[in-house]
Amino acid sequence: MREMIIALTLAATLVGAFFIMNQTGLFDSSTSVIKTETVNQSTAAIAEQSSPAGKVLHKTIQIDGLDIFYREAGSKDAPTILLLHGFPTSSHMFRDLIPELADEFHLIAPDFPGYGNSAMPLVDDYDYTFDNLSIVVEKLLDQLNIDRYSIYLMDYGAPVGYRIAERNPEKVEALIVQNGNAYVEGLREFWDPIRAYWNDPSQENGDQLRGFFTLDTTIWQFTNGVRNVDVINPDSWIVPQFGLDRPGNQEIQLALFYDYRTNVPLYPAWQEYFRTYQPPTLIVWGQNDVIFPAEGAYPYLDDLNNVEFHLLDTGHFALEEDGQLIADYIRTFLKREL
Repeated sequence: MREMIIALTLAATLVGAFFIMNQTGLFDSSTSVIKTETVNQSTAAIAEQSSPAGKVLHKTIQIDGLDIFYREAGSKDAPTILLLHGFPTSSHMFRDLIPELADEFHLIAPDFPGYGNSAMPLVDDYDYTFDNLSIVVEKLLDQLNIDRYSIYLMDYGAPVGYRIAERNPEKVEALIVQNGNAYVEGLREFWDPIRAYWNDPSQENGDQLRGFFTLDTTIWQFTNGVRNVDVINPDSWIVPQFGLDRPGNQEIQLALFYDYRTNVPLYPAWQEYFRTYQPPTLIVWGQNDVIFPAEGAYPYLDDLNNVEFHLLDTGHFALEEDGQLIADYIRTFLKREL
């Protein structure tokens, strides 16, 4: 029943949107083409724009022929925080955190290819790897002329961000780690079926993972381990589920599930980066997470000297329940360290 209600709601929304576009001339019903007006702005001009006070800007830029969407807020003269999302969500997971911090910080939150509002080429047309996701984000920072930043790393955002940090240690001012893994201790039983796919990427093993892409599993990711399910906004799972249900998206997710195996051999190099460069690090970890459990949080204390460490009584997507608390921790931490 819940899936039927969501489907009817999305259908009604789309019908209303197309009615409005038809009335305003943005939709040509004879050709089924949505018309857009091209804004001729150079990359340099886009890079120089700052967000008006209290406003979150929603922008798209071309990276290697792909439309990459990102949210931006705050003054470009303020310290920059790069916000990197997890699976199966997008920059949407930062929708409340961004305006909360925009008065004192410059925030950039991209959608990775295949997620959110960024381009979603099919797996035959794009190589979905964590290496490539990190290259896209790094090129975005270059095009926006951002050469100093702190990184918020969560879930998939961790292997993307740590690749960037290892390549550009002089640019990273601080790390904010929220259920972002860099240690084998953080890969527990939850990962067993994914490990089986790493060892044998057969169709049978891949099909065993398709349950991760269902609405029930997406809801579980956002609600398991929280103190009060009633405070979790349903938009948190409705929006990414819409993305997962797009034709061809499951194959993208399977490609990244398989490529996640390439992260584990890089853990020692990332740990050496921690020990060598000692970036100030704030850890805010949902301790009830079974995807990246708290066992993955503690080893950071062995490699980093300047760590502020908080285990929060919540689940995987800690921002959904403890967003204000995390925002307060970030503000205090970065004002002290930067």
